[in-house]
Amino acid sequence: MSQQHYPCETCKFRAHYDKNPKSFLGRFWRWHINFCPGWKNYFTHQPEEKKAELREKYGFTKY
Repeated sequence: MSQQHYPCETCKFRAHYDKNPKSFLGRFWRWHINFCPGWKNYFTHQPEEKKAELREKYGFTKY
């Protein structure tokens, strides 16, 4: 069984956030994940350990 690739893993806007969360593109990406269907799909298909890591890293509280 192969693992699905999600564009969120290599998103350039996410990379901006990871490099500098206060940059315009970083802040835009962080706001965007609150309603992005792609992020929801990516996030909900992660194991619980990875979800916890993403919640902590990005201050993400949905789903």
